Amino acid sequence: MYDAGKVIAGILIFLALVTLPFWYNAATGKADVKPQLQKPEGKTQCVADTDYMRAWHMDLLNTWRDEVVRDGLREYKGKDGKTYPKSLAGTCLDCHTKKSQFCDKCHAYAGVETYCWDCHVDPEVKN
Repeated sequence: MYDAGKVIAGILIFLALVTLPFWYNAATGKADVKPQLQKPEGKTQCVADTDYMRAWHMDLLNTWRDEVVRDGLREYKGKDGKTYPKSLAGTCLDCHTKKSQFCDKCHAYAGVETYCWDCHVDPEVKN
């Protein structure tokens, strides 16, 4: 192996480039910093539990949209037995009135762009 030095140098450069984002995040302290959300004031109950809403809220909202528009089903029965209107504005935004303190923080952290506000009015702008 006459080129062993070049091969080893190439492997080291490759490993340095591949792991650079991890080293950068470790040095700056920006890695895995979850957003601190402002919870709704005076509200204790959501339509579903927190873990479910964190993972599946968009599926729930899409299902609600489809059921309301296509089938006319306007009520949602939660696991607690309580009935809620299937409405982003009337149910979700009734509690989560500060989009910038709740929605925007999580979606920015996850790198997700929402299209809810293409049709719905931002509650902060509305007021």
